[in-house]
Amino acid sequence: MKKLRVRSRVISWLRRRLPSPPIWTFQQYSPRPLVSREIIPPTLKQPLPRIAIVTPAYNHAQFLGATIDSILVQNYPALAYHVQDGGSLDGTVELLKSYGGRISWRSQADKGQGNAINLGFASMPGDSDIMAYLNSDDALMPGTIAYVAGFFQNNPAVDIVYGHRIIIDHNGQETGRAVMPPHDALALKYIGYVPQETMFWRRKVWEKIGPIDEAFRFALDWDFMIRAQNAGFKFVRLPRFLGCFRVHSEQKTSAMLGVGLEEMEKIRIRENGHGITRADMRRFVLPFLAKQFVYHWLYRFRAIGN
Repeated sequence: MKKLRVRSRVISWLRRRLPSPPIWTFQQYSPRPLVSREIIPPTLKQPLPRIAIVTPAYNHAQFLGATIDSILVQNYPALAYHVQDGGSLDGTVELLKSYGGRISWRSQADKGQGNAINLGFASMPGDSDIMAYLNSDDALMPGTIAYVAGFFQNNPAVDIVYGHRIIIDHNGQETGRAVMPPHDALALKYIGYVPQETMFWRRKVWEKIGPIDEAFRFALDWDFMIRAQNAGFKFVRLPRFLGCFRVHSEQKTSAMLGVGLEEMEKIRIRENGHGITRADMRRFVLPFLAKQFVYHWLYRFRAIGN
């Protein structure tokens, strides 16, 4: 009995001190300055891959400047960048004008985030090799675009890539990190774990599966990933922190939780014929979360790098 009590106390102590898997744990520690360690890309071959990035925006002027700057600081020569604003009234248009000809942009009413992304890509040249979208409150880490371009050049069989995530707060202070294990195709059918702000794909993915499904307001990124995976495109998780996900009170993630839960359940039923069950959790979700937990602590103990 004494041994049981001791073990119970140890388990209780560990539970209080070990965080839950940090994919969705946004406040892992007190806010601290973001460490912007530049990613060193491999040597790029000419011609450089042409990359198109769209930022959908609506009344996010307080964050949009940081998002745009995180793209421009990449200094990638073969980049086309466009901001598609939904007719903001908070100073967004004035901010966009201040960049002059350094970016392209348009401000007009739209039908939501998915529609804005599709409008943005439709307004850009159709000759890009790689595509991505970055929301107006998120950011890329320095060197990300060249690193991704080099990886695609050296790995022609890979179609979609993503990386680790840094979590930042309203003020741009770091509050956590999510270190992702290698891609798990089965787990993706049950949970949308890929950090969208770090994801890039080849144009052929967009051409085959079609644009963002505008019927989704919350789970549009997860729907796009699953459709791409179902079409046979190859995903790879890159071992670098590629982007920052900003958590704040005005964001859609906080304001549309109910809608998000409904949409995610809709996708699970579409893909698996039913909602998530306990058996699904044991077989597909918990093993993935356990791997993510291990990767998190390996990184925290500096057993693996970024």
